[in-house]
Amino acid sequence: MRGVVFDGKQAQVVGDLEIREPGPGEVLVAITAAGLCHSDLSVIDGTIPFPPPVVLGHEGAGVVEAVGPGVTHVAPGDHVSLSTLANCGACADCDRGRPTMCRRAIGMPDRPFSRGGQPLFQFASNSAFAERTLVKAVQAVKIPEEVPMTSAALIGCGVLTGVGAVLNRARVGLGETVVVIGTGGIGLNVIQGARIAGASVIVAVDANPAKEPVARRFGATHFVDASAAGSPADASAAVREVLPTGADHAFECVGSVKLIRQAVDLLDRHGQAVLLGVPGFKEEASFLVSSMYLDKTIMGCRYGSSRPQRDIVLYAELYRQGKLLLDELVTEVYPVEDFAKAVDDARHGRVARGVLTF
Repeated sequence: MRGVVFDGKQAQVVGDLEIREPGPGEVLVAITAAGLCHSDLSVIDGTIPFPPPVVLGHEGAGVVEAVGPGVTHVAPGDHVSLSTLANCGACADCDRGRPTMCRRAIGMPDRPFSRGGQPLFQFASNSAFAERTLVKAVQAVKIPEEVPMTSAALIGCGVLTGVGAVLNRARVGLGETVVVIGTGGIGLNVIQGARIAGASVIVAVDANPAKEPVARRFGATHFVDASAAGSPADASAAVREVLPTGADHAFECVGSVKLIRQAVDLLDRHGQAVLLGVPGFKEEASFLVSSMYLDKTIMGCRYGSSRPQRDIVLYAELYRQGKLLLDELVTEVYPVEDFAKAVDDARHGRVARGVLTF
């Protein structure tokens, strides 16, 4: 079968992948569509260290092909959106409703794939860039068949992360103010999460002025062109023209330590800076300690602090009600054979989200 494999030097589409049958508590899914996320690119460029060879992809949707013993909540033929949380469901963190913190799921990749007799790792317990993938039952969430697969694929990462960061982690309140730094796939979902939460002012900041129309479509009330501002300090000054005392919440969605500092500096008293972008694993950020005594908070956020079996169902319903935009996130659809073009478009900011299809 076809899939995208990173061998430690390059990522390429291959046609000779094999995958084992599902065991107890596992689900075999025929992937229909998968979003290309910057986390996949970060594996390729080394920002996210991951052992090769690995089948990439972690934002997918498809149809259940087979289930292993003990799986009852999905059946062959069901449409599912996949999460990356292969959480155990039984540890203290899972029991507290914090599956993103499950210690049995983080950093222990499985190898359900093989190629020429060599086992291949699974990225993010998902590997959606393959015609078929094998996931734990808890990762497969049944969705209505009327949700297009190209849109449903995006729920499992970009939507869970962005909207979840607003609703679950920051818990943005009605009438509060929000700054979103970076309007890629994650940033746009933060914007629409803030809109759904009832934020009164949502300022989008991006170095690409062409992103203003889509940012406003997703809910931004203001847009700051960081390229025209010239520097993070000048961009901050432009934001301050809209929010003179600062924001209740600032979300950094790029992964730049300079922009992390900007997010912290843009906070009002009692404000929260939420870090969603992923810098290099050894990078350090700085901030003025004295400013923190105004009850400011710097918050990490893993995967939108999500509970996928609950949240994916909720977001699919919000989509059906017209409150959550999914179709509008899909800028371009590519056959998997055009993976290289999809990567180039993503790296040059030409797409909000590119989606691969099988």
